[in-house]
Amino acid sequence: MPNVLDTVDPRTVQREAFLRDVLAGLAKPRKTLPSRWLYDDAGCELFEQITQLAEYYPTRTEISILREHVDEMSSFCGPGAVVLEYGAGAAIKTQILLAALRTPGAYVPIDIAGAFLLTTAERLRRRFPQLLVWPVTADFTAAFEIPRGVPQQRRVVFFPGSTIGNLDAAEAQQFLRQARRHAGKGGAALIGFDLRKSLEVLLPAYDDALGVTAAFDLNLLARINRELGGNFDLDGFRHEARWNESESAVEMHLVSLRTQRARIDEQRFAFAAGETIHTESSRKYELADFGVIAAHAGWRMTRQWQDEQGHFAVVGLEVN
Repeated sequence: MPNVLDTVDPRTVQREAFLRDVLAGLAKPRKTLPSRWLYDDAGCELFEQITQLAEYYPTRTEISILREHVDEMSSFCGPGAVVLEYGAGAAIKTQILLAALRTPGAYVPIDIAGAFLLTTAERLRRRFPQLLVWPVTADFTAAFEIPRGVPQQRRVVFFPGSTIGNLDAAEAQQFLRQARRHAGKGGAALIGFDLRKSLEVLLPAYDDALGVTAAFDLNLLARINRELGGNFDLDGFRHEARWNESESAVEMHLVSLRTQRARIDEQRFAFAAGETIHTESSRKYELADFGVIAAHAGWRMTRQWQDEQGHFAVVGLEVN
């Protein structure tokens, strides 16, 4: 007899989780939506455009760090490494690492956007025909398991792009603990994160002149309309980037331009003029502070690489 769980469509599960998060977030006194839902297929494509913008320094800075130090990172990973990448997206940076590794054992890209993930996996298979590529559709902020068939040799978590900055303190701890569990004994991690710097550099990176970041943010409301039957008027909201000093974070908000209402799944939500929906935080770290956070999750920071301006860091962690 088949397991009942085997008959459940993953798309149904994801839609239900999306709906729960949206209804719960918009019911709060300060409305918020989890940033992971920004990354449907359309959102992933828009984010890839963002990474090419002149204002958006993190991607090109991290790529320059990877290219300059990839041989050291390869030695840190060791021969036969199995690379687990959370939030893989287009895996542009991953190709730099994979090309430098000695006989990598496998590449396991993990992403919530299933169709986009499969496209990425196929491209990586063509680029590295001898490499086992094992895509996993999952929300890396929630509990999930690495498939049993993935090779067991030294596992290296790869988490570039300062994605860890999108998590609050509790979420970052939870993520790092799960990553440690997935890496297992003898495991390691390469994690990229953004460093604190002038707001003259930070804010334009999240509110570009061409409006691509605004389109990325507003796509979340469009996704609610597409997938949950919502009736948001996208022209009734604008994107805004703000600095939150107490959280050391750039925040993205969707600001209601007028008094209005929106309906989702027969529930109605009122918005006052100027009221916002908080859609993402991007935390900026001091290097030492990140080391403390990692230590609390069972990692020790043994390597670190930065650009000359000190805008960005990639660190090597090993399981305690």
